[in-house]
Amino acid sequence: MQLRLDALEAQLARGLKPLYLLHGDEPLLAQEAADAIRAAARRAGYEEREVHSVAGARFDWSSLLGSAASMSLFAASKIVEIRIPSGKPGKDGSQALQRYAETLRGDEPAGVLTIVSTGRLDRQQQQSAWFAALDAAGVSLRLDPVERAALPAWIAQRLARQGQRVRAGEEGQRTLAFFADRVEGHLLAARQEIDKLGLLHPPGELSYEQVAAAVLNVARYGVPQLAEAVWAGQAARSLRMLDGLAAEGESAVFVHWTLAEDLRALRACKAAAAGGRPLAMALREQRVWGTKEKLFERLLPRLDALALDALLADAHVVDGICKGLPDARWPADAWQALRAWLLGLGDAVRAALAGSGAGRAAPLRLAVPAA
Repeated sequence: MQLRLDALEAQLARGLKPLYLLHGDEPLLAQEAADAIRAAARRAGYEEREVHSVAGARFDWSSLLGSAASMSLFAASKIVEIRIPSGKPGKDGSQALQRYAETLRGDEPAGVLTIVSTGRLDRQQQQSAWFAALDAAGVSLRLDPVERAALPAWIAQRLARQGQRVRAGEEGQRTLAFFADRVEGHLLAARQEIDKLGLLHPPGELSYEQVAAAVLNVARYGVPQLAEAVWAGQAARSLRMLDGLAAEGESAVFVHWTLAEDLRALRACKAAAAGGRPLAMALREQRVWGTKEKLFERLLPRLDALALDALLADAHVVDGICKGLPDARWPADAWQALRAWLLGLGDAVRAALAGSGAGRAAPLRLAVPAA
């Protein structure tokens, strides 16, 4: 049974399930969910704890099955944790997990409560036999990162837990937006900054000045999130993320490759749609799905093929700069060239979404002569 994270507390209050499957790539949410389950289990009398970490192909699955067999031999209730960071148990692991799940069937745990935690699982993994068996034996929770659009509300909710709130109206929205910009992509640090406000200020209303003085810039960005910001037309956010990636030591070549691959996918989908192929089919063929699929579906009908060709030509030049081949028309520094290229991408995307100038090629960003 699949369960939303915000429904976990209520479910635990109604009674423990035999098994909880936690999957996702947000460490804070995974940690908090596991802590909540363990706390509920301790209150219910589960005293022992046994941890199995699956790392590589040499894991002894018989030890896990032995834990299941011991349920009928010992009266002491225990928590069994199975950690599979890769989300890939392999053939033997899949069979072992299915057999293990069979021992846990029932409405109430019989001496053993199991927590299975994995990293992010793709669609194929969520359709596997072992996932289905674990889901049927208990509940599964998907723990995804909090998206930027939902982050202000998440921060406000966390502040409310410690009796604090931002001011109402426009100032409050500005405060939450500032807070979100400072902690985006780093939920664990976001919680620490919220806890800090609880230590610095008493319960009640927080001003923008109080938050701005206390909250550090701990945002972390990923290249996929940068790409999504670019194709959503969020120019200021894109440039902020690019600066963050440069400061964190990300590879300029990888940043360029990700965006160039997106451009090539956009151009291929545009050509396929012009040839009468359904857009949804073209996107699947280019392996575009999730948030990016929605962005491309919105953008493709409005973005002219000539603009895509011009942006791809710019991408070729920037690729050379990132690999040490300068161009007199562009900044010599790879990150400055990427920044100029992102400005061109942003211009084209915003023009397309606004319905004006979508057919114009984005101009090259000329290098600024040194003073």
